[in-house]
Amino acid sequence: MAAEGGGAKPVAQSRMENFRKVRTSEEESPLPFPDLPPDVVEMKVKEGSKIRNLMNFAMAQMELKGSRQIVFSGCGRAVTKTITCVEIMKRKLGGLHQVTKVRYKTLLEVWENQDPLPGGPAQNLTVHKNVPSICILLSRDPLDPNQTGYQPPEPRTQLGDAGEDTSSSSTKGLKRPLPPPHEELLTKKLQVQAPDSPRGSATTDPRPDCHH
Repeated sequence: MAAEGGGAKPVAQSRMENFRKVRTSEEESPLPFPDLPPDVVEMKVKEGSKIRNLMNFAMAQMELKGSRQIVFSGCGRAVTKTITCVEIMKRKLGGLHQVTKVRYKTLLEVWENQDPLPGGPAQNLTVHKNVPSICILLSRDPLDPNQTGYQPPEPRTQLGDAGEDTSSSSTKGLKRPLPPPHEELLTKKLQVQAPDSPRGSATTDPRPDCHH
């Protein structure tokens, strides 16, 4: 039985190698935030998106164009990058209210057969995948603190205090009393010379040898 199973696996694998993913699309769904303005900016983060490009555009919307709210969304492998963009914006602007919603989204992947049968039609496979998705709303204006996923703005003083505490603790660690260098070297010297020195030597022990 094991031999049969082992022989079937390469056959299935070789068949799948003939297919290549040619298109991926997301299922369209409304944003999970009520009462959003119609012109709100949604930053759709993809797996291959560059964080620098995303942040340059998002910061321009919030600072230059005066947008009050912005939404970051991503699914699958882009979830981590989405959270990173949000944390960068919160540190740069400060005072932003946040609401986070987590849900599932459907991805449609189209795979094309690269080795179709001679004279036969092109064979395509459509795969439906449910992947985790995240939507994060950042707002300069206050939001309902009772809704699920709400996070209040982080006080800037708290970040400053944390930095001061860290630097203070590191400074204290550097100011711990150390033994004088001369005494430390002298102790090591005595420990090294003790086996080679004569018995009863005043260098290691001034008392007379009691074993004679």
